[in-house]
Amino acid sequence: MNRSIFEVARVIKRFGAEFGMQSHPNNYQLTVLNALQQCRTAELGGHKDKCNNPACFHEHYSYNSCGNRHCPKCQIARQMLWAEDRMRDALNVKHFHVVFTVPDELNEICLIDSKFFYSSLFACAWDTLRSFGYSHHGVETGAICVLHTWGANLSLHPHLHCLVPATGLNVRGKILDIGREGKYLYPVKQMSAVFRGKLLLRLKQHLKKQNRFTCDIQQTIDHCYAKQWVIYSEPSLGNAKQIVEYLAKYTHRVAISNTRIKNIDQHNVTFSYKDYADNANQKLMTLTGVEFLRRFAMHILPRGFVKIRYYGILASSYKEQVKHLKSRPEILQLTETRWQRMVRLTGFDSCKCPICKTGNMIVMETLPRIRSPDNVFYPRTSHQNI
Repeated sequence: MNRSIFEVARVIKRFGAEFGMQSHPNNYQLTVLNALQQCRTAELGGHKDKCNNPACFHEHYSYNSCGNRHCPKCQIARQMLWAEDRMRDALNVKHFHVVFTVPDELNEICLIDSKFFYSSLFACAWDTLRSFGYSHHGVETGAICVLHTWGANLSLHPHLHCLVPATGLNVRGKILDIGREGKYLYPVKQMSAVFRGKLLLRLKQHLKKQNRFTCDIQQTIDHCYAKQWVIYSEPSLGNAKQIVEYLAKYTHRVAISNTRIKNIDQHNVTFSYKDYADNANQKLMTLTGVEFLRRFAMHILPRGFVKIRYYGILASSYKEQVKHLKSRPEILQLTETRWQRMVRLTGFDSCKCPICKTGNMIVMETLPRIRSPDNVFYPRTSHQNI
């Protein structure tokens, strides 16, 4: 598999020390950046492989991946495996794509306590969807919600992508279809107003409880109350396979992929982005290396935070009640190993010799991880972990 010429790992290696001194990231952010910088290098260990074809005997070194969920190099496999796993659970009904967004003014509150802010996004979005399911159709509906925190230019832009099935369970346990002809779910202006009220109240109560509520925050909340919030609701999608493939595009994204990085020089990083204010035209943006890492680090989620959540009839507690709606209820548990599944899904066999294409690469030597101090390229801080 071809690797990008420019990578996030190279940005970290080149500008990490300067970023650490200027921006004072917390220890968990440093841990993540360190993992990304070491991914698929000798620092994480690996193995020496040799082709078993007598006419070839090609040798090469393979280094271990970091496996971090923020790493641009480690998400493709996870995405494919997740999509296949979800096919076993997908409901064979139409779905709506609903996006919950918040005003940019709330970013300052998000940075105060990002874990609570993101959790509140999930809670208030689901409360809104659930209440509209009961008020409009008298059913318990469901949702798969995925958190994204970034805009196209790496700015802070928290929002939720939600897939909502066009069906639900009423109080008698009967399945009912919802959504008019698969084109209309709920009135988005009403949903926006309800979501706005729920989220702002929750944030205000939390900040007061934490003794962090100030006059400036009150002004911000008042300003956000006065604004009209935006919720996007797209018409229903097709069959279960299309739905899972569609959602998989969102589940394992990171703030920026390596392919978007176009240049790294002594001081700056240039990357491509879509300017949605200009018909989503592709443009280039150049930031200093430190500013690039500052923006990237904003999107490192709190330790252990769950960014994909299942609600209502899509939660495990409803599995038996909706199993007859699943697209493939007869599917058996897969007996393949993870590696066998990846070969089947990607069509790429990492054990095949890249030179002769016929021999298999045999592990000749295991390379230990290089033990080095945690502060490999920038000092640890005294800031609190998140």
